[in-house]
Amino acid sequence: MRTLLPLALLAAPLAAQPVKKDAPTAPSDPARLATLPAVRRALDTLRATNAWTLAQQTAVCEIPAPPFKEAARGAELKRRFEAMGLRNVRVDAEGNVIGERPGSGAGPTVLLSAHLDTVFPDGTDVHVKRDSSAATGVKLTGPGIGDDCRGLAVILAVGRALDAARVQTAGRILFVATVGEEGPGNLRGVRRIFASPLKDSIDYFISVDGGGNTLTSRAVGSVRYRVAFKGPGGHSYGAFGMPNPAHAMGRAMARIADFPVPTKPKATFNVGIVSGGQTVNSIPAEVSMEVDLRSESPQELSRLDRMLHAAVDSAVAAEKARWPRSTVPLAATFTDLGLRPASAQGDDAPIVRAALAAGRTVGFTPELDASSTDANIAMSLGGPAVTLDGGGRGLGSHSLGESYEDGPSGWLGPQWAALLVLSLAGVR
Repeated sequence: MRTLLPLALLAAPLAAQPVKKDAPTAPSDPARLATLPAVRRALDTLRATNAWTLAQQTAVCEIPAPPFKEAARGAELKRRFEAMGLRNVRVDAEGNVIGERPGSGAGPTVLLSAHLDTVFPDGTDVHVKRDSSAATGVKLTGPGIGDDCRGLAVILAVGRALDAARVQTAGRILFVATVGEEGPGNLRGVRRIFASPLKDSIDYFISVDGGGNTLTSRAVGSVRYRVAFKGPGGHSYGAFGMPNPAHAMGRAMARIADFPVPTKPKATFNVGIVSGGQTVNSIPAEVSMEVDLRSESPQELSRLDRMLHAAVDSAVAAEKARWPRSTVPLAATFTDLGLRPASAQGDDAPIVRAALAAGRTVGFTPELDASSTDANIAMSLGGPAVTLDGGGRGLGSHSLGESYEDGPSGWLGPQWAALLVLSLAGVR
């Protein structure tokens, strides 16, 4: 089926209202909060229990969580949420694990999340190797150890530290372990959250994803298709002279390779998978390519989408024109593989300023970036949202050799997340 996505869909794909009609209470000053005794105790706890955080990161990572098979890891997160005293811990219909830390009722509701799933297929060896050195501190190596076992460990550490320090917040904190953040999942977990009644109570959305010190303040949107080129096929010699689906796809790929794109706002294109054909001496009956288009600008994403469709139409027409005497059919069809909305939330948004201030307060300056994360959905609906790195340093994401280096101060990541949550929820 040929599908051309409208601009409105690229910006906001959900038939839902914005997260909140009224602006939430303005964030508190993180530097001031850090001087409060209870908050100071929580931050100190996160530093003192850094080894515990790394142990959680390792243990969670050694539970497989392939796309659409996150249930075992989710069950473990549910157990851990219950153990750290969260209320109303449950697993929703999509598989998200949700727990609540009540506030006084006088402040905003803050959702703090990390994702359960990895990109690795069932059967992948998920054993985590641990090394230590003066240069890297503790180094953990294993598939998914950074993306996003680091995020899961951080939200567990934050919940445990707030409880140990007896921090009382004005607003409620929702701890959520989401499913389906990675490519095939198409953000299905967080889509479920924002299509449920829970969306009406969420004032701020924070995701923790991977290692490092980056603050994702803008959402990179993406459109993904499988484009199939089909004809009757035939013998490479005996049937020569008919339109060839593989040649049509080659023409389309050459056109895609020449797409003009701006550097700001950044826009990208990629043909990542090509497949089809039966033998070297057969004109294939069907070949296909999988295409990924990305930009943080809904307008640029829409333009790329139109260019892709035009390139495919032009390639099919050119292949037919190459063999004017042939009457055999040649056609291309599009199958949607995923749509992630783009959103250019301003870097001067209150939640972004609060996140920058929280980072500086604990001891580093976050780097602003645009990326594709669970926060895309909240941003596209107009809700204040950011994604934080979890501290330390992540290397080789999405590879079997993926690693996380804690360095001399990996605990700054959990401190950053905790202080931002408290800045948004308010402290009594």
